[in-house]
Amino acid sequence: MKILIIGGNGTIGKRVSQHFSENHEVLIAGRTNGDVTVDIADSASIKKMFQQTGKLDAIICIAGEAKWADFNQLSEEDYYIGIKSKLMGQVNLARIGQHFLTPGGSITLSTGVLADNPVPKTASAAMVNGAIHSFVLAAALEIENGIRLNVVSLELVIDAYEKYKDYFPGHNPISMEKSINAYVRSVMGRRNGEIIRVYN
Repeated sequence: MKILIIGGNGTIGKRVSQHFSENHEVLIAGRTNGDVTVDIADSASIKKMFQQTGKLDAIICIAGEAKWADFNQLSEEDYYIGIKSKLMGQVNLARIGQHFLTPGGSITLSTGVLADNPVPKTASAAMVNGAIHSFVLAAALEIENGIRLNVVSLELVIDAYEKYKDYFPGHNPISMEKSINAYVRSVMGRRNGEIIRVYN
């Protein structure tokens, strides 16, 4: 399979990329480095990326930004960071990317535990995660050519635990193996329109 991983150099992305690279052709897309570069907040950049990659068998996105701040400090513009990047960035990856997939290909988006179990300072991040879940459930009903659309929603991962543990009191981090397997289930399985939650 020819698999494009957007965010393939990140904490989770690099582990997912390493796994799929063992048996598949993997292309990594990043904002500043990778096999191709992309700004997912810009649909023109997304189109250019897919024109460079050509036909694919699977698209995985493990990227997207959202502003973390106290609810009373978040401005309207702060919310638009997450809406434009993590939400519409992934919506546009699916909307545009479907036309670059072989029949029966798959698209896997990413959210996280905040969609269901938010913590303080995450009103914006939790909002866009929940919106992506609803988008996947609806879009999967209509996507054509046998293409499957899923979203992986992970708990805090062990590789990021030390950095983020103070934001997630009482949360049990999940192993990188469980994280990787969620993406394997989406890409290699037959799931469609599913929110693949791995919280513990």
